[in-house]
Amino acid sequence: MERRLDLKVGFTCNNNCRFCVQGAKKGLGDKTTEQIKKELEETVKEGINQVVFTGGEPTIRKDIIELVSYAHNLGYELIQIQTNGRMLYYKEFCERLIKAGANEFSPAIHGHIPELHDFLTRSPGSFKQTVQGIKNLKELNQRVITNSVVTKPNYRHLPELANLLVQLGVDQFQMAFVHAGGNAYTYFDQIVPRKSLAAPYIKRALQIGIDAKIRVMAEAIPYCFMQGYEKYVSEPYIPPTKVIDFTSTDPRFEETRVAEGKCKADKCKRCKYYLICEGPWREYPERRGWDEFIPVPGRKIKSMEQLFKPYGSGCDGIKN
Repeated sequence: MERRLDLKVGFTCNNNCRFCVQGAKKGLGDKTTEQIKKELEETVKEGINQVVFTGGEPTIRKDIIELVSYAHNLGYELIQIQTNGRMLYYKEFCERLIKAGANEFSPAIHGHIPELHDFLTRSPGSFKQTVQGIKNLKELNQRVITNSVVTKPNYRHLPELANLLVQLGVDQFQMAFVHAGGNAYTYFDQIVPRKSLAAPYIKRALQIGIDAKIRVMAEAIPYCFMQGYEKYVSEPYIPPTKVIDFTSTDPRFEETRVAEGKCKADKCKRCKYYLICEGPWREYPERRGWDEFIPVPGRKIKSMEQLFKPYGSGCDGIKN
């Protein structure tokens, strides 16, 4: 079974996104090079062979090439860079990351035009840099998996964003409903849309990717909002993950995410998806309540195989 290390390298960032769930941690700064190397060493001994460098913004670290190379030499087979994509604007930097061993990139893009993306990132010029970064990676034949956070300012434009991502030739895109922590909690009323209003646009965006034969995902959208698109709910595809944060380690985040991060209402027990659904991040119903969540009637689905059966071809090789 695949297992993954989600390695927080620190929380310095050259964006200041209005929705950033890590926004409250920016003052913590960054880990040292030696601390990160030690964490990589200890984790690879556990048999984990995938690592995601994340933060904060890993690409603005002066030692990021050294760290990627170190992970590669330790034997990590998948080395993903989770990034806002701005440093990827510099093609020579992309080439250095690839040469060091990075073989998957997850840039974040949150709008189909500069005005929207830059408004959300609070960084003028960031759209231009991120889009060029994606183009650079594809010219270098890299696997690109984009992530777009679904917010109140952008949800009506998700289909237009999907069209852009298709044009850019990304390998996979994901629409992730905003997690209302950090900055998103501070600006909750301005940033967090109602799931019931956003869901139709999320589905339209997914369909654009499906029609273009691009792998697509929707994260943090419970099944009751995803009828007809159930197999694109991302959570079942996320591999077991160890998270090393700044001051703590979670060896089984997939369990913590369900037990502490998300929640379900009593009425959810009547839903056919109850046994496989994680529910929303708990901050959402704490602020908005449960009125939007309508249990889907029917025989309980007990496994992902049972969910995929109506589709015939299963998950079609979809991978988060």
